[in-house]
Amino acid sequence: QVQLVESGGGLVQAGGSLRLSCAASGRTFSYSGMGWFRQPPGKEREFVAADSWSSGNTDYADSVKGRFTISRDNAQNTVTVYLQMDSLSPEDTAVYYCAATRSYGGTGSNEYVYWGRGTQVTVSS
Repeated sequence: QVQLVESGGGLVQAGGSLRLSCAASGRTFSYSGMGWFRQPPGKEREFVAADSWSSGNTDYADSVKGRFTISRDNAQNTVTVYLQMDSLSPEDTAVYYCAATRSYGGTGSNEYVYWGRGTQVTVSS
């Protein structure tokens, strides 16, 4: 079991920045792949970014490349995954979710096993 808790969402003006955090606890050593997804209002969930400390792979959606950065802080019992979001635009408004998978999940949400409850990001124009 892996528990994921997102934080750091909020309201920000266009052009601003936010850093989302995802605190992962439990059997994190067995689930090295982490991803961020988002669900804009009235739309389906979409991939944002992913990485894995076991494979070294990192991937970003085209819409966020150069603006968002995924990173992680591995501790003994807790892993925290971050999503640094810069140059935000109203199109980035969404509920952001982190997810975990055994090795590397890439862009497919079906590859991920555990999900957090999400954190709301609202970007005003």
